[in-house]
Amino acid sequence: MTEPEHVRPLAPATVLPVSDESASNKHTLRRRRNRIKCLICVTATSLVLVTIVLILTFTVFQVKEPIIKMNGVTVNGLDSTIGTQIQLLGTNISMIVDVSVKNPNSASFKYSNTTTDLYYKGTMVGEAHGPPGKARPHRTVRMNMTVDIMIDRILSDPGLAREVSGSGLVNVWSYTRVSGKVKIMGIVKKHVTVKMNCTMAVNITRQAIQDLLSLL
Repeated sequence: MTEPEHVRPLAPATVLPVSDESASNKHTLRRRRNRIKCLICVTATSLVLVTIVLILTFTVFQVKEPIIKMNGVTVNGLDSTIGTQIQLLGTNISMIVDVSVKNPNSASFKYSNTTTDLYYKGTMVGEAHGPPGKARPHRTVRMNMTVDIMIDRILSDPGLAREVSGSGLVNVWSYTRVSGKVKIMGIVKKHVTVKMNCTMAVNITRQAIQDLLSLL
């Protein structure tokens, strides 16, 4: 009989140790990937914020100038007699100016200085100051200002009697100025000044204003 062959045992598997250089490379690669992810997140967030700011800038944050309008003018204390003579009843001649301010913005328009000057042939013959106020978003506010007429300046013009006797009208023009600011969400502030010129004719006989024309 043949002798059985001896089976040699398998050699144990050899475990190679992981070198420090390989572990360092994996750690560096992981850090690089994390940095790239963070950079992508920051870039995407920045783009979203910039887009939102641009949209708000051209919509909500866009400040439009208020619209001022002359609704009417009333004359008090003026009378006339037949012919070319003008009779001034006392020294209290005034004009009540009815002005409206429309706010087209999404925020309130607060104004402080409101003035109206009246001119006759280039000479200022009247002045009025209005109280401060506020026009709410997309609303219109009205105000009345009393313009006290400086009679001596009107009578000093030599052509006044001729103008009245010819057409019965005294042509004047007014200049109205409203200053204020629009404040949006407590962040955006913009100072706004609205100006308006108006021409009108004072009918001495009827004691009324006619041919009122606003020129912004």
